[in-house]
Amino acid sequence: LALWLAWGSVIGAVLQLAVQLPVVYALLGSIRFAWRQRSAHLGTVLRTFGPAFIGRGVAQISAFVDAMIASLLVEGAVATLNYAQLLYMLPISLFGMSIAAAELPAMSGESASTDDVAGALRGRLGTSLARMAFLVVPSAAAFLGLGDILARLLYQTGRFGADDARWVWWTLAGSAIGLLAAAFARLLSSTFYALHDTRTPLRFSLVRVALTIGLGLPCSLWLPGALGIDTRWGVAGLTASAGAAAWVEFVLLRRALRGRIGAIALAPARVPALWACAAIAIVLAWVVRLTLPTLPPLGQGVAVVGTYGVAYLVVTHLAGFPFANAFVERVRRR
Repeated sequence: LALWLAWGSVIGAVLQLAVQLPVVYALLGSIRFAWRQRSAHLGTVLRTFGPAFIGRGVAQISAFVDAMIASLLVEGAVATLNYAQLLYMLPISLFGMSIAAAELPAMSGESASTDDVAGALRGRLGTSLARMAFLVVPSAAAFLGLGDILARLLYQTGRFGADDARWVWWTLAGSAIGLLAAAFARLLSSTFYALHDTRTPLRFSLVRVALTIGLGLPCSLWLPGALGIDTRWGVAGLTASAGAAAWVEFVLLRRALRGRIGAIALAPARVPALWACAAIAIVLAWVVRLTLPTLPPLGQGVAVVGTYGVAYLVVTHLAGFPFANAFVERVRRR
């Protein structure tokens, strides 16, 4: 039976290919390929692709460098760094890269069809940065205040215990320093791409990698000994130095972009307000944590993280943040 089924599958595939070949030939026969080196669009692609490709890959190089430095520390440092990076990349991917990728076509359209390009880009940037801050700030606050709960919820099983969760927590806390800056830098880089400038973000990305190496080595290898603490906490110094480098990259990008399109409205008063709302939610989450100390990691993690998310949404809604209000209104309609 199996042999007959196999032969039937082969014969069916051959017959399907025989039926489709004339259609494929008819379609491809009408296509003419040509290489027009004088095309302005092709020149733009060739000129901007290389720096954009390298600039996006610099983030991977930075992660590789962090892993190499962590390998010089105590045993288990590389594994702890990998655990922390998996959590760190989640908000960067969900909120930083996704918003930047979604805004790039719109901003490119503005630069191609709008007379007041600078004003249009500033308006889109202000809205996108505010939306990004609303989503990234609670993620950074959770890394600072609930990092061990997150690590226990996702990783604590087998030989991964509470002490390992605390190690991941401190590593996440270091990463939280530059989380918002790294997300903002993604969006500002996309703005430069919309302006057909891929070299400027590349230069600043290289500066970030150089600072990651220059600051990461002393902060991870020598600073714990100077402070008289366990050398295992050098991983936190490594991620904190990378966060500081991310802020330097963001400042450089913002300054260069200001020279191109003018001042960018980041609503600086709203970001501290978001941190205050996240702090209130952290306190409420800790109340739940102290109330349920005997629950297993999974149950306690779900209760604490769920309380934190709901509390942040409610507090920001009461504070009048438009994104929270829009979400609550959508829930009410449904």
